[in-house]
Amino acid sequence: MKYIVVTGGVMSGLGKGITTASIGRLLKNRGYQVTAVKIDPYLNIDAGTMNPAQHGEVFVLSDGGEVDLDLGNYERFLDINLKSIHNITTGKVYRNVIEKERRGDFLGATVQIIPHITDEIKHCISRAAQEAVNGGKVADICLVEVGGTVGDIESMPFLEAVRQMHGELAPEEMILVHVTLVPMDTMGDFKTKPTQHSVKALRELGLQPDIIVARSSDVISPQTKKKISAFTDVPVKAVVSAKDAPDIYQIPMELEKEGVADVVCSYLGLDNHEPDSTWYRVVSQEYTNRATVAVVSKYGIEDVYMSIKESLKHAGRALSTEVNIRWLDAETFDVCDLADVDGILIPGGFGKRGIEGKIRAIRYARENNKPYLGLCLGFQLAVIEYARHVLAIEDATSEEMGEGTHVIAILPEQEDVSDLGGTMRLGDCDVVLKDGTKVAGLYGKTAIVERHRHRYEVNPAFIAEFEGAGLVFSGSCGPRMEVCEIPDHPFYLATQFHPEFKSSPTNPSPPYVGFVEACKKNKTSSEVR
Repeated sequence: MKYIVVTGGVMSGLGKGITTASIGRLLKNRGYQVTAVKIDPYLNIDAGTMNPAQHGEVFVLSDGGEVDLDLGNYERFLDINLKSIHNITTGKVYRNVIEKERRGDFLGATVQIIPHITDEIKHCISRAAQEAVNGGKVADICLVEVGGTVGDIESMPFLEAVRQMHGELAPEEMILVHVTLVPMDTMGDFKTKPTQHSVKALRELGLQPDIIVARSSDVISPQTKKKISAFTDVPVKAVVSAKDAPDIYQIPMELEKEGVADVVCSYLGLDNHEPDSTWYRVVSQEYTNRATVAVVSKYGIEDVYMSIKESLKHAGRALSTEVNIRWLDAETFDVCDLADVDGILIPGGFGKRGIEGKIRAIRYARENNKPYLGLCLGFQLAVIEYARHVLAIEDATSEEMGEGTHVIAILPEQEDVSDLGGTMRLGDCDVVLKDGTKVAGLYGKTAIVERHRHRYEVNPAFIAEFEGAGLVFSGSCGPRMEVCEIPDHPFYLATQFHPEFKSSPTNPSPPYVGFVEACKKNKTSSEVR
């Protein structure tokens, strides 16, 4: 097993996750099996109870793990399925060590950060690296992203564990990539001092970077690379310029031009095979059409909806259609804001804030033949909207939202749940689609597996009434309704599951493809009128 450890300096949000995923893509294109681990130094066990407005999207893995959004990028870039063990948090590590101490596993020893916590971290990394991905194959290379910034007190045990691993492994079995900021001043000069200080802090911890990825607004000059090299003892060829890019899928290609794969393969003793360019062709297809989609959101920041943004992009690439997203605040938007968009999407979420605005948008889409895609909460609200305005159940609502007629009810197994973390219906579930329906046509089959994250379902007592009034429940998992659609609408589809969690550039999600196709057609018909 070869390890590539990615750390970050100067400030957070530099793009360590995308850098990690991009390096993995370079190696994947050369025929190597790649896996990835994300280390998050927060005390939470997982990301499930974290406010998405503060932390960003909670990504759901196939085994139900609620994790950092970077693991979504790993899956999309590398075409792999990761599991909960690929996300290591301080909370998980300390919980494991404390449980061992309570059992007496340490034979009375005083439990300390070194060696007990660092040994647990090393064990978690190696165990995740050996976990088979895609077809039961164990990876050749494991990428390890250490979250946070060098110098953070939270990251210290993890960096110490990395230092120990580096000493235990052969030189060609581990390399360290350090992502840092190279800002430009008002005179257009690149400033290397932040990088110098960041590398100094890393070296004080006993870690010397092998590669420096210099993030900047523009391509850094050869002179700047030489200066960074002189101050950090990193060869000039291993100082990599990583300028801002309009599309994250361009970054592997930019790193390819910078010769990153050559340096990585040289350090790790890998054969630098001729890269397969198929993935690059897929993500570089030219657009011939354009469509605008309104996403009616309640959290206010785009990172909350990372997988949705990327899934629309994947579908757009497959259909040669650039998808422009118009973000609308569920509490403040006006219905007239929907008049000139080509489709409406209602994403998932929790709580009652913004619900009435989302229902207004759904009603507009249904009554005005505007393509509509609802996801999780967007599925439940589609049912509520139909109950209110077609079945005339004026107080129709969800049990989550309070009093009224609960056409959406809590899942029976959730009724007595008291802990919030990791207790929802999570991860992969088998879904059966009705033959001849819109959704079955999009998937091209009637048996699918999709990922879930919810506590509520369509109340079984109302299903017959809904279907008698024209709403078709076209997908189910046992007694649970999973998909609804309206047959005589141009495109009206909502899913209880989250299809965006399995979408990638090479495998765009069928519901998103159908939605973008309908948006493209709607734009054409609007122009004709």
